[in-house]
Amino acid sequence: MIGNRIVLMKACQLTRGILAFSFVCLTTPLLAEPAAPPIAAELERQDPDIDIYALMSGKCPTLKIGGQDFACKTMGFFHGLHGRVSFTVVLDDPGDDHHIVSFSGAGGQRTANNILNLPVDRVFLNSKDRPKEDGVPVPLPVTSTGSCMQVGSLAARHISAISCRATDEHGKTYELQFQSDGSPIMVRRIKQSPVGSQDPFE
Repeated sequence: MIGNRIVLMKACQLTRGILAFSFVCLTTPLLAEPAAPPIAAELERQDPDIDIYALMSGKCPTLKIGGQDFACKTMGFFHGLHGRVSFTVVLDDPGDDHHIVSFSGAGGQRTANNILNLPVDRVFLNSKDRPKEDGVPVPLPVTSTGSCMQVGSLAARHISAISCRATDEHGKTYELQFQSDGSPIMVRRIKQSPVGSQDPFE
């Protein structure tokens, strides 16, 4: 009983961490200088605009950050009110509980066979060494080019695979291949999507 409670507490902490990270990813404007630190005062004035998110379990046969291999803990899909989508992965890094990477972009297109193709224009990087805002590390937005492909449907509560690849302006590459373990994904709609916007459930 105590063991189950500890597992549940850890799961809740992980969920809160990935949600806090993605709120910033979807609301932080792209900086003119990617290496510049975020401006805390501006972040405080920004309201999260996520309307839908999904968390899923599985494994990452490929997860490379700058050529370094990692495993993954959790995979998340986040949709913003203005159409920006982020695929966010929590890395299994024993030395850093806050090691998170997010592939983000807008203008994704869905095909008839439940495939979403998303152009990526930035990658968000987070770690325990990033500056903190309200006790949560603030991710660094990095200008990047690449794409993500999602196989599956939020409406059906099943996403079988996600693959992403991006390269930043310095030539550093970020690569992700996620495979679901078949468990139903957890989907939450926080706000109603604006009229005329692309709804992931449609």
